[in-house]
Amino acid sequence: MKLISIKGISPFGCIYSFAVLFLLLLSADQAQATVGAGGALPYETWLVSLRNSVTGPVAFTLSIVGIVVAGGILIFGGELNAFFRTLIFIVLVMALLVGANNVMTNLFQGAVIPGEAPGTIVALEEAIPHS
Repeated sequence: MKLISIKGISPFGCIYSFAVLFLLLLSADQAQATVGAGGALPYETWLVSLRNSVTGPVAFTLSIVGIVVAGGILIFGGELNAFFRTLIFIVLVMALLVGANNVMTNLFQGAVIPGEAPGTIVALEEAIPHS
């Protein structure tokens, strides 16, 4: 079997690179598990406040009004210059994003994972009779 060598890279370098890549891929699962453990960053409070403001009932109502007004301007606005037309499209897209977020949250109650979902280890342990 003939080893493929790229100009300037030895076969040992390729094997070493693949080993490092494989180890990085194995450790990626543990790195993602620590992402949700925050809470001490200085800018989190205003981000949480912004999220609550964007996902509330007032934001949903404003998004419906924004969709109707922006759609009406685009349909009946006549000749609009490019800058004003771009602003209307930005308002329309933001209104659609906020409205879609609220609709999906109301339809599916967000990403709620119950404490003891069927098929979990805790639920299976409780289902097994102990003697």
